[in-house]
Amino acid sequence: MKVKMFFMVFMVLAIALVPAAFAAEHGGKEHGGKEHGGEEHGGAEVSEPSADQIRGVMNDYVIEQSKKTGTFDVYDDEAGKMRKLSLVRVHERVGKTGDYYYSCADFRDTVSNETLDLDIDVEHKDGKLAVKDVRIHKVNGKERYTYDANDNRIPAAGSSK
Repeated sequence: MKVKMFFMVFMVLAIALVPAAFAAEHGGKEHGGKEHGGEEHGGAEVSEPSADQIRGVMNDYVIEQSKKTGTFDVYDDEAGKMRKLSLVRVHERVGKTGDYYYSCADFRDTVSNETLDLDIDVEHKDGKLAVKDVRIHKVNGKERYTYDANDNRIPAAGSSK
């Protein structure tokens, strides 16, 4: 009985400790990310915001802007009218183009009942996040613009702008 108990304790310890023995810094080259521009930041740690923080800023912006009229109002250049929108959801995916983080958000037009997909750009500057641009990307699933290989916006086929 003692032998079995000793063997079980030995196995548990072996299983628990073996992975730690193999844990080490990875070999090879450094991460291939963008090189720091050479500007000092005073020794303060600079960290990128999380996707949750970025989506939170977007959501808070929509809520704050909606306090004025009860809807999130966005001028639609193509339709020539003010859209009165209600937020459905901010998409999970957050990307980065240049200096801006971006995500899409689904809205419902409270007047026409159309579904709109808006692109929202957020800037991270001096440790603060702020919405910098909001654009209508799709109306009822029809794209108004798309992006080329260099992340430049180009009008979608059939779009008037």
